[in-house]
Amino acid sequence: MRPIRPLLSVRRGSGARRRAFPVPAVVAACAALALTATACESDDNAGDKADDQPSASAPADSGSDPITIPDDLKDKLKDHGIDLDKWRDGAWKDWSKEKWLREAEDYVNPIIKDLWDQDRMRDADKTPDKPVDDDISGDESVTDPTPAPVQAQEVATPYHDNAPAAGKLFFDTPQGKAVCSATVVADPANPGKSNMVWTAGHCVHAGQQGGWFRNIVFVPSYNDSGKSLAELKNGEATKEQVAPYGSWWADWAQTSEQWIEQGAATGGRGAPYDFAVMHVKPENGGGKSLEETVGASLPVEFKAPAVPEMDSITATGYPAAPPFEGQKEFSCTDKPGRLSLKKNDPTMYRIGCTMTGGSSGGGWVAKGQDGKPALVSNTSIGPVTAGWLAGPRLGDEAKGIFSAVSDKFAK
Repeated sequence: MRPIRPLLSVRRGSGARRRAFPVPAVVAACAALALTATACESDDNAGDKADDQPSASAPADSGSDPITIPDDLKDKLKDHGIDLDKWRDGAWKDWSKEKWLREAEDYVNPIIKDLWDQDRMRDADKTPDKPVDDDISGDESVTDPTPAPVQAQEVATPYHDNAPAAGKLFFDTPQGKAVCSATVVADPANPGKSNMVWTAGHCVHAGQQGGWFRNIVFVPSYNDSGKSLAELKNGEATKEQVAPYGSWWADWAQTSEQWIEQGAATGGRGAPYDFAVMHVKPENGGGKSLEETVGASLPVEFKAPAVPEMDSITATGYPAAPPFEGQKEFSCTDKPGRLSLKKNDPTMYRIGCTMTGGSSGGGWVAKGQDGKPALVSNTSIGPVTAGWLAGPRLGDEAKGIFSAVSDKFAK
């Protein structure tokens, strides 16, 4: 077993109050997605229609917790040929282009209770990750030398004791069941009771050639005891052990307009703006927030120290592409460098790390300006051969999206 690399600690405890970040004067252009639906399907999407790339999800109700869809939104969905009454019975599998809800105001993703059972979670292995050439820098003046690979280390189990804010993201695409990673982040409008999750834009939206993914679910501390794929296949864990803190469906999400307009499945296009914020709700209902349930969240730092001033960044995620199996949580710690893709785009962080597809969206943690651990980025791109990862610098666009989601659910 590989040695354990210690992770940066996160602030824990449901009652702790955190400093509220000021709302920016100008909220960046962003795209929103209202999510949460009901039926059960554990097959892959073989035979589903996929003309282009992925898209949206639509509504229904969850039985005891009905979802109310505004009449004007129902009309817009009908314009796309979507019958809400049929969605929970499998209509969500229709990925024909006219059913891809690309625009924010058209998007709904109802809770489909028990859709993501233990087997479906285990078998989800496709990744929407963005492989690139080993060196894709576009402006050498702000790009540091390619970092040496840093071997990913398995997080010590139980994962909740060492990275309680981290988890795995599950969703459906035209190509099948897919996975990413994500992080519970603190909500300044609901201190100690956050239902906000941070991930990559390409984990919720296909970018310029598609639309919103469907059936997006966050599972904090997935497979908490770190069982192998073989052990999970042999039934050596219950769903309660695989999803110890439940399944949390996104009922709203936003990503950058830059990602939606520029993002691509391969290459670095849109990567400097490849971030997303989700608001989630528990599949089985209940009064406690996500933060209260897991006992942790990370503040988001939108003005992290400059790269030369940063000693290290720790990236955490669930890598699923070989040689990894997608069932275990790993991390890498390295001193960051800079990566520039286009002269007029923000420079990205880059670290050495051997994590592969599936780790996308996972949080990058470093010391914030107050000296405490904070989320400063997320995994976005890496080379086809692995060895390094890059993540966006979080500036005004990211802060605008974060504040918009926080404000929407402010109490």
